Amino acid sequence: MTFNKFTCNQYLKGFGIRVAESMILRKGFEITDEEVISKIGLPCFIKPNAGGSSFGVTKVKTKEDIQPAIEKAFKESDEVMIEAFMKGTEITCGCYKTSDKEVVFPITEVVSANEFFDYGAKYNGESQEITPARLPEDTAERVRLLTSAIYDILGCSGLIRIDYIITEDEKVNLLEINTTPGMTATSFIPQQVRAAGLDIKDVMTDIIENKF
Repeated sequence: MTFNKFTCNQYLKGFGIRVAESMILRKGFEITDEEVISKIGLPCFIKPNAGGSSFGVTKVKTKEDIQPAIEKAFKESDEVMIEAFMKGTEITCGCYKTSDKEVVFPITEVVSANEFFDYGAKYNGESQEITPARLPEDTAERVRLLTSAIYDILGCSGLIRIDYIITEDEKVNLLEINTTPGMTATSFIPQQVRAAGLDIKDVMTDIIENKF
């Protein structure tokens, strides 16, 4: 389910988790610019419904950019997700559970130098990543508890990472779940493991040897 962004977010919405307004578009179906604007509004994000690393993602600000963004996203996936823009602080939180414990890592705040956290921001150093995130402790605790709860709701195993937007009045909004999070030297999970004072080798050993 977590590889289908739209389905996953709608499912979690049923548990009271805040998500952005969104709609799904499948190949062979068309949508007018006016429908996108009336149902989702501008700016919005148009992205492949299944995919990662921000391939095919466009932040759309004008009516004229809607159809080119849809075409771009369809090159990466048979389904396209159109999602309302949420203004706020982007954060991400990693977590894993074994048969006898749970570990929720320190939260990372993402400050992109680009329009959004795109491929360049993720892999070319075009972002500032702050761990632990600059959040009030009560907000950080809510994020940690929500990350643990979502892990259980979805029946996850091993390492996951959940992305959020903190909007006005410290509202926590889910962006998406990463059940195969990046593990490169610049990825979030290794950063959070280090910030927690842990060793990635020990974390992976713990997961492998103490799985449910």
